Amino acid sequence: MIWKPELGSALPPLARQMRAWTGIGLLSAVFLVTGWAWGQAAAEPGDTRIVRAYLDDPRIAARAVISLEALESEYEKGYIVIRATEEDIEAARRAGMRIVEDDSYVPAVVPSELPIAVPQGTIAGFPCYRTVEETYASARAIADQHPTLATWTRIGRSWKKAQNAAEGYDLMVLRLTNGETASTKPVLLITTAIHAREYTTAELGLRFAEHLVESYETDADTRWLLDHQEVHLVLQANPDGRKRAEEGVLWRKNHNTNHCPTGVPGVDLNRNFAFGWHHPGGSSDNDCSQVYRGPGPASEPETRTVARYMRRLFPDRRGPADTDRASSSTSGVYLDIHSHGRLVLWPWGHTDQVAPNASALQTFGRKLAFFNGYLPIQGIGLYPATGTTLDHSYGELGVASFLYELGTTFFQDCDGFENSILDANLESLLYAFKVARTPYLTPAGPDVRNLTLGGGASANGVAAGSTVTLSATFDDTRYQNGNGREPTQTIVEGEYFVDIPPWNTRAHGRPVSAADGAFDSGSEQATATIETSELATGRHTVFVRARDKDGNWGAVSAVFLVVRDDDRDSSKNRCVADQNTLCLQDSRYQVRATWRTGDERTGTANVSELAEDDSGLFWFFAPDNPEILIKVLDGCAVNDHIWIYGASTTDLGYVIRVTDTVTEAVREYRNDPGVPAPAITDAEAFPEGCRP
Repeated sequence: MIWKPELGSALPPLARQMRAWTGIGLLSAVFLVTGWAWGQAAAEPGDTRIVRAYLDDPRIAARAVISLEALESEYEKGYIVIRATEEDIEAARRAGMRIVEDDSYVPAVVPSELPIAVPQGTIAGFPCYRTVEETYASARAIADQHPTLATWTRIGRSWKKAQNAAEGYDLMVLRLTNGETASTKPVLLITTAIHAREYTTAELGLRFAEHLVESYETDADTRWLLDHQEVHLVLQANPDGRKRAEEGVLWRKNHNTNHCPTGVPGVDLNRNFAFGWHHPGGSSDNDCSQVYRGPGPASEPETRTVARYMRRLFPDRRGPADTDRASSSTSGVYLDIHSHGRLVLWPWGHTDQVAPNASALQTFGRKLAFFNGYLPIQGIGLYPATGTTLDHSYGELGVASFLYELGTTFFQDCDGFENSILDANLESLLYAFKVARTPYLTPAGPDVRNLTLGGGASANGVAAGSTVTLSATFDDTRYQNGNGREPTQTIVEGEYFVDIPPWNTRAHGRPVSAADGAFDSGSEQATATIETSELATGRHTVFVRARDKDGNWGAVSAVFLVVRDDDRDSSKNRCVADQNTLCLQDSRYQVRATWRTGDERTGTANVSELAEDDSGLFWFFAPDNPEILIKVLDGCAVNDHIWIYGASTTDLGYVIRVTDTVTEAVREYRNDPGVPAPAITDAEAFPEGCRP
């Protein structure tokens, strides 16, 4: 289950209060609680002021957000709010933006009632975001609880810890892969929170890790990803700075107090990487600037740690010249997660020239942005950005590299994170993980979606020797076309593999056909018949992929196929129906009910003749007056559980007992005499029902 904070007794009214506040209102509350002054956030040399920059073209606004100190990026308002120097204002005007002074700007009205309790391990006012310490504790718990899938390893030190071992933090990496499947595996590397004030980023990375380990046993895609590939997450790439940001300060840099000690100390780590550090523009040599690049390339321990770790994971696949391409067979993906602006960026950022692999990077970026709906665009803003992770990882090593800008503000409210950012970006990260083997090739090919097996083959299984119908949609059109249009092609073929994935030299693909008889469009319904007679009993993985007319094979999707032992088809360990016993879902689930009156009379409920495989009725006193409806539903494709739903027209007391005859797990649902019976809605009843 995705992490939720531990809530104290004072939290329920606080949680309701937080939902009533806007994210900006929460921001104001934190500022007031901490005594932080709004004007302190982004001290720059010279005067700055807050203005509204009105936009006609969202791509221009996006470039402004990349380069300027944007406080809000809700493009739908028709403007963005920036804290700007005169130089910034002129750059925005030259780009075609209309500037309106907003000297009275405040984030929002401070609520009259401020938080009086903070959920354990979370940032004050933002209960969805874990602190540095809680992030580390959660990552360590993943490794402790899933020792074959996860390791939690020290890779370096923060600036403060490098000065004094008793202060600051270790830089840590959470590595996820099945340690029992030995091979050379493609790598996805993710860094988050390099800029300290960007609250959403570390939490997204940690939720991604939790999703992977928690769905490993129940989701076929997660299973093959962790068996055959690996993901590395540096969740707090700037922990010293993040601790300052947790106090309600819009802190961007690290906490190197050798620089601008009386102003805003530190170095902008995302201007401190070696590649492109010497290029003019996009950073500052003034140590009080928010984009201070540091006294030299990779001068900061945090930067050196991340750069060293990149080189450890990714072999150099690009030549020394800016025009040298990485080989199209280059493996590995690097993602640096930031906020805000709702953008997916690719190299270059230090120049408006396109990168040597620009076409493939653009295709990949448009695919990543399909899932989160963000604007895909090259990483050059109104100014160049030099010494960045994005250009360094691609420029030094040739790895396919992208930078996400999440949401609409630095201190994103929790409703915005949970409802608008989290799920869509988890999907985007999963896609990046899927294509890490050949990221310069695979995103050009069709996706496989809506992949299912008939007859309950993925949940309850089918008898050995049965045939199973595979159904899927092959789709070559899933790109975000908000910045140009990605060409798509007609589907020409598909294939499936059982247990051995297509990249394995021993793999043997079998055809998947167009459901209407011919592949002739960019999106097709597809089908195949799988013979199980030669498959051993137990759970198998079916891998599926599709190819377009340009020869591009797309990302692999997978589904579980369970082949039952013949004994599973006999009455052994199965429900046996009688007048008091209802057998549902291929007789796996046994349902019985008893009733009780207020004067302690009792009885056993009788099964109505009106029944389906997934539902049935019980009556107490007359066959034509059923009192209980019970449903056992297959929710495996939704949340990896068998669901129990029920309704009743009685106020008698009852106990409904549902037994999984395979695992012997039991769920009971009760009602007290004299109380109108409530509806039963249990969407997490039997997780083991989704496993062989």
